Amino acid sequence: MSSTPSAPPWNRRRLPRADDRVFLVTGGNAGIGYFVAEQLSATGATVVLGSRNPAKAEAATAAIRARVPGARLRAVRLDLADLSSLGTTVESLEVERLDAVVHNAGVALDDPPRRETGDGHELMFGTNHLGHFVLTRWLMPLLSAAPAARVVTMGSFAAKSERLDLDDLQSRTDYRPQRAYGRSKLAQMYFGVELDRRLRASGSTVASVVVHPGGALDSLTPARPPVHVRTTGARLSAAPAALLVQGKHAGARPAVRAVLDPAVRGGELWGPRVFGLRGEPRREPVWNHLADASVAARLWEASRDLTDGLGR
Repeated sequence: MSSTPSAPPWNRRRLPRADDRVFLVTGGNAGIGYFVAEQLSATGATVVLGSRNPAKAEAATAAIRARVPGARLRAVRLDLADLSSLGTTVESLEVERLDAVVHNAGVALDDPPRRETGDGHELMFGTNHLGHFVLTRWLMPLLSAAPAARVVTMGSFAAKSERLDLDDLQSRTDYRPQRAYGRSKLAQMYFGVELDRRLRASGSTVASVVVHPGGALDSLTPARPPVHVRTTGARLSAAPAALLVQGKHAGARPAVRAVLDPAVRGGELWGPRVFGLRGEPRREPVWNHLADASVAARLWEASRDLTDGLGR
């Protein structure tokens, strides 16, 4: 009797090759998204950086090429706050299939006042959640054309302590920036889980995986000038925090594993190993509130109503 050889153990220092695959990283020009793009580009895949700012995308592309000789990179203009533009963005990809998209881009506001997108949605909810919701609709034909594509949604550890107010998704009655951000990321994570349920029910070959970066600080992130510059003073002052959290290069690893590791399955949640804050990526139990299928279904319907007519 013969048996099918199992995949080798995951080793982030020896990522599997992906030479014929195409990956899109939203917000790939900065922060965690930059490091997702950098790490994926080392596999030989074509990596497309989605960015609102062409100059920043160009700088990120140059920084990756300086570290990854022969990297196959492209950039497309992507503005998740402008829902009507997303169809044009997907057309500009000019690919026959897409093997994975990492939904990473996002907006985080620290102070009032409440702001809205041009479509009239609260800025963080409208960009972080609704933007990716509509983008996924447009991308689905390309994802379905790949043998086993993945939608990887970057959540946030901050969402673990939040709960959605389904009657005030847009934070119209009680706006607090940090809470609104956490809820927008929680909405993204609900979307990722619910998307996989719907994909499985339809018999799709596409899988949806949710990840989070744990605690990822700029001060613990290695320099990638001009994308990220870290001073010696910032590095030294942040050293004690490294016992609990990590840099954004490490925060990117759960998403990279979710894209590449054949052992990862749809519907799973992946994050850092140590208290969910730092360390190598591992599968963790789906948070209790995130596993509430009724909330996920209600959010899906509300999101569809808010974006009616946009996307395929």
